[in-house]
Amino acid sequence: MSTTYKVKVNKTFEVDFTDDHISKIDALQTSSTTYHILQDSKSYDAEVLTNNFNTKNYSIKINNTIYDVDIANTLDLQIAAMGFSVGSSKQVNAIKAPMPGLLLDIQVEIGQEVKENDPLLILEAMKMENVILSPRDGVIKSIAADKSDAVEKGQLLIEFE
Repeated sequence: MSTTYKVKVNKTFEVDFTDDHISKIDALQTSSTTYHILQDSKSYDAEVLTNNFNTKNYSIKINNTIYDVDIANTLDLQIAAMGFSVGSSKQVNAIKAPMPGLLLDIQVEIGQEVKENDPLLILEAMKMENVILSPRDGVIKSIAADKSDAVEKGQLLIEFE
């Protein structure tokens, strides 16, 4: 089974590629970042200027023209279709109650700097204490609940700057 990739160039032009398409490209790597490509009897010089393997975003220069290229595989497309994005936890700006419960302790203050995985608060739900950890580094902007408050699922608890 062949993998399909959706390639978006300069955030406007989209094209689909499969492993079969890629295997038929006549490309010769000339250095760690440069390639010589032959396609339909035309010669192209390509250079990878920047790359981000996590976001699958590349800046590529082909015959002195620079293109911004985003690549998504089948899994990336499925994740996007569900409304998620890769690495989205690092972009969280608010903590909401994951379940109804009782807020036993708030371990941060407004203006406090926190690191990823620092404990923020303790929520008791179904007779279990759940420590809610910071999903990213940041500064606490506001705290929307108090110790001993009963909270509902989805209720705003903490906002980051």
